[in-house]
Amino acid sequence: MDNWMELTFPSLSINEGFARAATAAFAGLLDPTIDELSDLRTAVSEAVTNAIIHAYGSDRSAMITLRCEAKGKKLRIVVKDTGCGIADIELARRPFYTSKPELERSGMGFAVMEAFMDSLEIESAPGEGTAVTMEKEIGGSRGD
Repeated sequence: MDNWMELTFPSLSINEGFARAATAAFAGLLDPTIDELSDLRTAVSEAVTNAIIHAYGSDRSAMITLRCEAKGKKLRIVVKDTGCGIADIELARRPFYTSKPELERSGMGFAVMEAFMDSLEIESAPGEGTAVTMEKEIGGSRGD
């Protein structure tokens, strides 16, 4: 691994923007395009929002960990919580599925992450939490 950073913050909705900004700042070291930065920010926003809403519900004292790793031009982002976990990952990945329909959630979080990143991996265990790992090659579309 060439470089990395890790942040831990409370599951407060105001920290979703902080996580986006921190990821963009770290990714800036790889000289991304504006579109790549936008993709990264959107994917991280979805992952952190999922942790806040689905993993912890109303527990605002729980913590979320964001880790970014850069190796060459590949950026790896891990968003991890120790919340309720996901019982059926395949069901959760289906577009329009939401475990919180009463909150009028769109159920597109994982689909958005997958669309904006090169890869998406979800590891989860009920009662133990979830780790969402996303990777993106920076500058791959420019032919650098």
